Amino acid sequence: MSVTRAAVRPAAVRRKVESWLAERDGSDAIVLHARPEWTDEPVLTVGDTPVRVVPCRTPLAARAALADRAAHEKLVLLTDLTDMELGDGLLTHVSMQKGRSVDPWDLVTQVFGGQVRLDSTLVRTGRWVADALTDLAPTQGWPPPAGLILTRDHALRHLAGAVLGLDPDALDGAGLLQWSTDAPNQLRFGDLPTEWSDGIATFLREVAGPVAVPVLAAVGAGHGVDAIPLGLLAGVLWPRAAESRPDLDLVVARTRLEPRFGGARLTEAQAIAFGEATEAWIYRALDGDHAVRHDARRMLRRAEDIAAEIDVAARLAASDLLPAGFTQRMRAFGESVRLAVPAAGAPVAPAGELIERAQDRLAEVETHRSAERSRVETARMAVRLLRWLATPEGPAPATMLDAVQRQVRDDGWVDRARLDIFVGDVDPQVAQAYRLLHAAVEARRARHDHQFAELLQDTTAAERDPGTLLRVEDVLDRVVRPIVDNGRRVLMLVLDGMGTAAAIEIAESLGRGGAWEELTPGGGPRVGVLAALPTVTQVNRCSLFSGRIAVGDRGAELRAFREQFPGGVLLHKSDLRTPAGLAVDPEVAAALGDPAVPLVAAVINTIDDALDRSDPGITEWSTDTVNGLRNLLVVAQDRVVVLVSDHGHVVDRGTEAVLRPADTSENRWRPATGEPGDGELLFKGSRVALGGSEVILPWREELRYGPRKAGYHGGAAPAEAVIPLLLFAAHDENAVPGWAGAPVSSPEWWREPLRQAAGETTSPEPAPTESRRLARRPARPPVQDEGLFDLPAPVAATAPPPSAPTSPPVPSSPAPADSAAALVAALLASPVYADRRGTRAPLPDERVAAMVATLVAGNGRATLETLATRAGIPVHRVTGTFTVLRRLLQVEGYPVLSLDPDGRTAKLDIALMVEQFGLAVP
Repeated sequence: MSVTRAAVRPAAVRRKVESWLAERDGSDAIVLHARPEWTDEPVLTVGDTPVRVVPCRTPLAARAALADRAAHEKLVLLTDLTDMELGDGLLTHVSMQKGRSVDPWDLVTQVFGGQVRLDSTLVRTGRWVADALTDLAPTQGWPPPAGLILTRDHALRHLAGAVLGLDPDALDGAGLLQWSTDAPNQLRFGDLPTEWSDGIATFLREVAGPVAVPVLAAVGAGHGVDAIPLGLLAGVLWPRAAESRPDLDLVVARTRLEPRFGGARLTEAQAIAFGEATEAWIYRALDGDHAVRHDARRMLRRAEDIAAEIDVAARLAASDLLPAGFTQRMRAFGESVRLAVPAAGAPVAPAGELIERAQDRLAEVETHRSAERSRVETARMAVRLLRWLATPEGPAPATMLDAVQRQVRDDGWVDRARLDIFVGDVDPQVAQAYRLLHAAVEARRARHDHQFAELLQDTTAAERDPGTLLRVEDVLDRVVRPIVDNGRRVLMLVLDGMGTAAAIEIAESLGRGGAWEELTPGGGPRVGVLAALPTVTQVNRCSLFSGRIAVGDRGAELRAFREQFPGGVLLHKSDLRTPAGLAVDPEVAAALGDPAVPLVAAVINTIDDALDRSDPGITEWSTDTVNGLRNLLVVAQDRVVVLVSDHGHVVDRGTEAVLRPADTSENRWRPATGEPGDGELLFKGSRVALGGSEVILPWREELRYGPRKAGYHGGAAPAEAVIPLLLFAAHDENAVPGWAGAPVSSPEWWREPLRQAAGETTSPEPAPTESRRLARRPARPPVQDEGLFDLPAPVAATAPPPSAPTSPPVPSSPAPADSAAALVAALLASPVYADRRGTRAPLPDERVAAMVATLVAGNGRATLETLATRAGIPVHRVTGTFTVLRRLLQVEGYPVLSLDPDGRTAKLDIALMVEQFGLAVP
């Protein structure tokens, strides 16, 4: 009697036929014991052989099939009859004269090469595995295992890899996320028999970890293509640093996400792993090619859309990736700035705790992957300006030299930052905060500008000896000539229109390259130069090259320069133009390389041209953005480089600008007709080169008389009247006698976060009123007799003057708390320190103490520039000194001292230092 048999799958029949044909037994038919059902095509093509499949419920049907077989076909008889029921007469016409069973596990062995044994764990997984491996096997079969045993892992990895379109070794969270981006592959997975898809999903959860649960749940719920966006939202709703008990709103938000996973509720571990994996996928994609980056940005947009659909968009600030999160962080930062800005007219500085909050919000903005560089940089400038507003304003400068120094060393940095704030932000909320901040900064800067202009007015009218004050007409005699007389050739670059803010940026770009070292008088702070009046090119550039107050054009400049330096070469814009293929004109290169040419001076007009043709307020000036500067410096490596300008500039204030009608064609000066108005002063004296030595100049930056441009010059604001002076030598800090390696130039408020000690409160002094400030100022300022810029008489290049120190003195570090001082003292007295100090490059104990004390006072953190300032280290040496200190403190390789990934912040592990050096904690 017939036996109840299972239905056979078409793939199983094909595999059995392949095996039969490979035997080449000469038979034309084969009997397969299976349920006599066939719904597939009646004729299979196996290789080049047509094979007809005929279900046979009776022996008569089988005999009829044999009789009707076409000569070119092979025949498969599917029957549940036994061999006895079929009869010997029929079986003589089939392969092996007997029927063959269809064992699914035999077929598995066959598709894996036929020489393997099955691992029992594979068989116990279920019949579905055998069917799936047989049905989905590649034409050439599955890759055989490395040994003779076909393991469950090997079989299911290849099966799952084939189903998902992934490499079998990529069945991890990243692979599943990549698969989720492929909609056709997901559809194929969904079309599998339920038992197969469930079994493969179970295996994927085993090998891919917790990430597989939400991915497969999303696929099952029809949201598989949103798996990555959902993972990004999981990272928001299940933050890694979350408290143990989430608030009610967060629980509700998580619940709204559940339908996207078919109602499944993710565990904490699953959600966190899901979020981390999707973030990693986005990071990799954003670093990929254009198409991959496009996909990543599409995923980010989709995540934001889903967040809006489930009403959790307000929580996206927690994401380091989503652009909406960056927007929210910027708005939170803007709100912190708004709160920190003193109210209009308030005499007090911002509260320290409010500035700290703004610093914290800035740190969150900086860590966002979607952060826009320009907006983040503007945010940094905003925080710097808050810190500047928090510094005590101090008394008004007593001398013109004091006023020039303030512009170079402090207010020039303010100018650099406030230009960014003036440009503002695209977000209205942030822009409003910047507007309030800009107004507060302008109020303080206006007081400084007025003080500067009054001193300038008084100094100019008094015809007083300048003393150590350096004026534009003094630069050649007091700066350039001593260098030339000491045997060094000079390249003097006159950057027309460069103010102190632009000079700061250019000096930074030169320092970053590492080829040039900045020098300052005696290794002290930078110095500035006072321009002649009005601060226009025809006055100041001609005065610069003449060595006296003069007015003239290019021809007058050339004649005056040749009188001063007969063997020198002066180059203007047309002289610096080059033919195709040449970065530096051959004649210019020849002059720079000629030992007989002691001084080459070049006028570069890029910044001044920007006042007419572009916007100097949004340009970051550097060796790349100042035309020709980088190329000239490359050719002039053996020369001392003096960077100077003829005047600075102020930028147009847009709707805040004030146009005052006047009888003049100039923008920032007018003849002395009538009385000076608000924001103006009358200037007269021999250093006033136009208007019959008597002109009216505006000191308020927003005031102008002529047509609107991007920027202006001619007035008495310090941004126009203070000329920066920078001096560089290539890898030689002793190139100029009397000058040495420059210290850190930035003020502390620029580089160091404001951190208050516990319990400390801000009690700023009120800003002085105008009447109080004027009452304190003497009627006649004293002569500028400070010794800042008394350059020595020419001496031999190898013998610096006795008054110029060969290395900058080490200043004492700021007084730390008693416990910090005791800790530093204990470090220097420890035997471990003494032992390590004796076996390494010597670093003076005073510098070690200063740097360690600074780090301890900063709770283990300080910028390299601040360490250099505290320890009296020239800025170009700070990296090397830090490396020596790190080796000194690194006992047994432990990272006591390290450098933050930002490349500029030092980190001291105080507890580890105490342990490694055996210090007694005070």
